[in-house]
Amino acid sequence: MTLAKYKQKRSFSETPEPKGGKSKDNDLRFVVQKHHASHLHYDFRLEMKGVLKSWAVPKGPSTDPSVKRLAMMVEDHPYDYRNFEGTIPEGNYGAGTVIVWDEGTYTSADVISDDKKVQEKELLQQLSEGKLKFTLYGKKLKGTWALVKASGRGENSWLLMKLKDKYASTEDITKKDKSVVSGKTVEEVAATSGNVWMSGKKAAVSKAAMKAAASKKAVVSATKAVRGKKALKAPSDDIEDADDPAPPVNDLLKKGKRAKMPEAVKPMLATLTDKPFDNDDWIYEIKWDGYRAISYLSNGKVNLLSRKLISFNTKFPVIVDALKDWKVNAVVDGEIVAINDTGNPDFQALQNYVKNGKQARLVYYVFDLLWYDGKDYTDLPLTERKQILQNILPEDSEVIHFSDHITGKGTDFFHAATDKGLEGVMAKRADSTYAIDTRSQSWLKIKNNQKMEAIICGYTQGRNSRKHFGALILGKYKGSTLTYIGHTGGGFNEQSLKDLYDRFQDLITDESPFKKTPKTNMPVTWLRPALVCEVKFAEVTSDGILRQPIFLGLREDKQAANEKNEKVVKAPKNKSAGSVNAKKKATPESKKQTAKAESKLAKKVAMKAPAKKSGSSSSEKLLSEDQKEITLTINSKQLKFTNLDKIYWPKEKITKRDMLNYYANIAEFILPYLKDRPQSLNRYPNGIDGLSFYQKDVEGKVADWVETFSYVSESDGETKHFLVCKDEASLLYMANLGCIEMHPWHSRVQKPDNPDWCVIDLDPDQNPFDQVIETALVIKDVLDSAGATSYVKTSGSTGMHILLPLGAKYSYDQSRMLAELIVGIVNKQLPKTTSVERSPAKRKGLIYLDFLQNRQIQTIAAPYSLRPKPGATASAPLDWSEVKKGLKMSDFNIFNMRDRITETGDILKGVLGKGIDLNKILPKVQGLL
Repeated sequence: MTLAKYKQKRSFSETPEPKGGKSKDNDLRFVVQKHHASHLHYDFRLEMKGVLKSWAVPKGPSTDPSVKRLAMMVEDHPYDYRNFEGTIPEGNYGAGTVIVWDEGTYTSADVISDDKKVQEKELLQQLSEGKLKFTLYGKKLKGTWALVKASGRGENSWLLMKLKDKYASTEDITKKDKSVVSGKTVEEVAATSGNVWMSGKKAAVSKAAMKAAASKKAVVSATKAVRGKKALKAPSDDIEDADDPAPPVNDLLKKGKRAKMPEAVKPMLATLTDKPFDNDDWIYEIKWDGYRAISYLSNGKVNLLSRKLISFNTKFPVIVDALKDWKVNAVVDGEIVAINDTGNPDFQALQNYVKNGKQARLVYYVFDLLWYDGKDYTDLPLTERKQILQNILPEDSEVIHFSDHITGKGTDFFHAATDKGLEGVMAKRADSTYAIDTRSQSWLKIKNNQKMEAIICGYTQGRNSRKHFGALILGKYKGSTLTYIGHTGGGFNEQSLKDLYDRFQDLITDESPFKKTPKTNMPVTWLRPALVCEVKFAEVTSDGILRQPIFLGLREDKQAANEKNEKVVKAPKNKSAGSVNAKKKATPESKKQTAKAESKLAKKVAMKAPAKKSGSSSSEKLLSEDQKEITLTINSKQLKFTNLDKIYWPKEKITKRDMLNYYANIAEFILPYLKDRPQSLNRYPNGIDGLSFYQKDVEGKVADWVETFSYVSESDGETKHFLVCKDEASLLYMANLGCIEMHPWHSRVQKPDNPDWCVIDLDPDQNPFDQVIETALVIKDVLDSAGATSYVKTSGSTGMHILLPLGAKYSYDQSRMLAELIVGIVNKQLPKTTSVERSPAKRKGLIYLDFLQNRQIQTIAAPYSLRPKPGATASAPLDWSEVKKGLKMSDFNIFNMRDRITETGDILKGVLGKGIDLNKILPKVQGLL
């Protein structure tokens, strides 16, 4: 039993909550506290082993045995918390008012013993088994109760229920709303701000502490680029974050997902962009010139790993010692930097420290949080991860510093950074998730063009008294071709000349690594292109040669092979949020402009396959053409990709490799529709012309790390274990099994009975696609008349899917009923071309309006999913302006889908929003019958 989580979430200088306490009697105590925080709920707490095991019960306890109340298990609370009543100040975890709604003693219902230890042993055993049965002796709650773990609702979900006895009642016990300690309601205690009652006694709370908490800002001013001595400053005082208050950190902590601490994570990497830009959807950080390192902190133990998973523990003991002093369990991402006397990063000093043991002031700038205190935070938006990180950092550390940021004004920030001689700026989408082991376009690096990494390709003979060598021959990849970019003889001392010369001897080769060998003034010893160095220079000449390059140091953390085909993307367009024009009321003229824009969009996005069929575009490939089999680490999981040359689409000569590259390329867009959803695997191990089969039960047939979801089949009563997609690793795992198409449930494992969308599947017989389009538009008219938001996509096969967002608020039965009502209306309007008959024999020549897909295990092809059809078509989300005659299924395929998304964005993302209001829409739908 531990209170570590409880204490980590609280600042006791600002909140009056108790820190500990011990029981002094032989009775087990319970308490129920009514807590008006961000929402009203009841905290149900049972004493066990000196702490209070705690559950949050949103609707409060019910004495009716037929009612089961959801109870979410939370962190243990100290024993003295059972007497706590009062106000938790704003800005603190659980901010709001608490009263002791009921309290008393309790016993195990299955053990007759006066020995507290015997009682506790039984209760702890029941707790571990997920079913507690106990008797309460309270002032309001009496008799036998049970807490039972709720399967299928999440790791911490339990059900609180009253068992049948003389104390059972159908009366609403929560109407007894006064504290059993002070006799006050929540509202009355809240009105007495600044006071706390503990066991009925009045205790003053520091109003100064409350005021400090209320005014405390979640993020340090964005005008600071670095914390600490001689800190670099941001460009100017007029570059600062918006003044909108950030959500309380403790609310953000709740968003994490329970997970084991990762052990070896390859970091998220940035893509190079061509120039700085301004955009309010992006944040900007200094690009630190050092060694990237992820830290794993667990109970005082530290593991500091490089981006290649090499231990830095012995190389940087100063950093490791500082991390040991930081008493948290966390995984953080950052950069190890040597700081010079002016406060700037000094990469050469860092190199000298590593190689020669020379003194240097080391700083570990942390900029991201992956995992903390038992929870994975990689799926939170970047700004929320940074907010949590900043709040858990050690105060006044000389070594561990927070890498702060500014929002929106990237151009000014970049120029200020380069004016100071810094390496450049990192631009990151504020809402980006942390994509492990991925080079993402959600993170961009904007480099100071007067510094670059170059590959050492050889060295010249030294002149006069120069020992070891004269100059380094430098190269850079242009695509996959190594090109000469100049030579440097500056930046060395006698020791570095010797050290480099010794390193070169194992790399000597007889052949020039360049396709076109450059001319040199002195004899050259050629080297295999393996070492990467950093140089600064005055400019780049018109023929691509560096002028006055100076050697700054080896980049031990980088490999020459990885410098090939470095992608440079165009900077996002400058954008300022909240423009005045965006808020203007629509006028007839603006409506014309909108219609024109929609027409332009439709033309722009209806793209054809390129003449050259490469299998993917718009991004670097996960798997290269020369690889037939390879093992890669993705999301910290080892995936072995096999049979990569196998042809999956014979006519188009599209391989399994092409399919895997496609899914890797669009992962960030398809995953929102797959994540946390059970999957029906439709496997084509020998391509679209080979035998295929569905696989739903994967128990014992998949890798140990793959998550599954148990479901009892209604047809045979057997339990099936569906694969659950969690991330890019599980997506590619499915594709590697031969799943050409992805078939997720409409609901997620967190709410398996509540679909996120309602689907109407248009399934034609031999009807022309223009009739399908006509039908889809009639459905759109019906839904518009009912005030229902709708989205549309091609099936990728022969039909179309119309989706209505439900926000996981309704059951599958309600979803199916809604779809049935809608298709009934449409069938009456289009009786000659549509049918609601399930039997194919009864609907020949007609488009089947399928509403029966709205069941738990029924699936449709996911948005962006490929289909096992000629042309390698994909299920394409459409703007309704595109749904018109002439549209073809073949317009959207493996060759152009990624480029299309780049142009349009995710058109369908609104289907994952808050959802329609059935209470408002159903009467309107029924009125159309």
